[in-house]
Amino acid sequence: MNIYEPIIGLEVHVELNTSAKMFCSCSADYFGKTPNTHTCPVCLGLPGALPLINKKALESCIKVGLALGCKVSNTSRFERKNYFYPDLPKGYQISQYRWPLCVGGKMEVTDKNGNTNSIRINRVHQEEDTGKMSHIGSVTRIDFNRSGVPLVEIVTEPDFRDTESIRDYAKKLQQIMRYLKVSNADMEKGDMRLEANVSVRKFSTNYDLQPTTRPLPPYRVELKNINSFRFMVAAVEYEIKRQTEALERGERLIQETRGWDEDKKQTYVQRVKEEANDYRYFPDPDLPQFDTDNTWISTLKDQMPELPEEKTARFVAQYGIAEPNAKILTDTKEIGDYFEEAARLATEFRINPDKIANILINKRIDRDKILPANLIKILKEETDKPVLSDEELEKAVRDTIKENPKVAEDYKKGKETVLQFLVGQVMAKTHGQADPKETTKKLIDFLQRNR
Repeated sequence: MNIYEPIIGLEVHVELNTSAKMFCSCSADYFGKTPNTHTCPVCLGLPGALPLINKKALESCIKVGLALGCKVSNTSRFERKNYFYPDLPKGYQISQYRWPLCVGGKMEVTDKNGNTNSIRINRVHQEEDTGKMSHIGSVTRIDFNRSGVPLVEIVTEPDFRDTESIRDYAKKLQQIMRYLKVSNADMEKGDMRLEANVSVRKFSTNYDLQPTTRPLPPYRVELKNINSFRFMVAAVEYEIKRQTEALERGERLIQETRGWDEDKKQTYVQRVKEEANDYRYFPDPDLPQFDTDNTWISTLKDQMPELPEEKTARFVAQYGIAEPNAKILTDTKEIGDYFEEAARLATEFRINPDKIANILINKRIDRDKILPANLIKILKEETDKPVLSDEELEKAVRDTIKENPKVAEDYKKGKETVLQFLVGQVMAKTHGQADPKETTKKLIDFLQRNR
């Protein structure tokens, strides 16, 4: 059997959390609302309606591009992507093709072997969402509240070789969206949707050619609109297996779009895949081209927060926290900010940041109820407690056993539940200064030695 390697590229659509839609003033907050109540002639594609660009959406798109290391184009414009589908009332989608807003970024991901690989970002561009179709038995209903909601599409080069890299990329992308506060990126609500272009080729032993410069297969299969990391991994793994087996049988694979059937755990054909030419892209005559300038871009850069990977590296260097723990602390911006504020207050009382990190990582407090200042106050009170010496603890243990001979005898006969009573007596005798774990250990040692 030949050895095949998968060639995978991702397209990720992210809904932006602007108050208005991309090209009209309708509310973009459509989730859970009464169907077809957030619409107007513009987002319904009625004759004579003229679109107006949402500047806030453009700014969010630029921030995403900057976070991914992209170059912001000096000039950009919108085009009409022409196709017919029930959820597209205009008969075209306003998108970008030849003049994307941001180009040429990258992201570092970890593959299944633990190696770090660089995924090239082809583009980050702006477009509008379609309506939402719901299939109920033989009836299909369409809600156009979502039509026209701002979307950012992030398109990679076909640099993925396994599903672990895909999972890592998608989760990091979701994390970046939330740090930037441009989207909730909630996949269950459809804020973030994944599409993968999958093909396979025979593994090359020609090491003169880098993986990114080897010829690509003459086809690709697009897996469309997948709304969870788990489903994406399952769909891609199934598709790799399906294509490999087909090629081994001598079949010719074609360009097509497939969906994922979670019940059957397999992909299914939706339609023959279109090429860009099929969409007949042309500049939208109702929307002018727009220019970006360095002042605007610099202003947006200044508004951006420290991103997860940068914050993780700084926590390791500044606070001496192990990298795995630092990654947990920077999982969300809120946890990272809480830790940082608590660590800042802790320096005054010489409280080790590691102690704060462990409390947060092990979820031993409710961050919504205990402010960083209150946490430090609690830790300071614990630190200020008098330290009980080993000799003092041993004396308290001996005295407790001497004062409770019947309880000690019950323990020796196998009634281990009485041990907690003895621990409580030692704690009372030492006014709470004894460590419960150390107390338990010393009680057991003493009782076993004196059986």
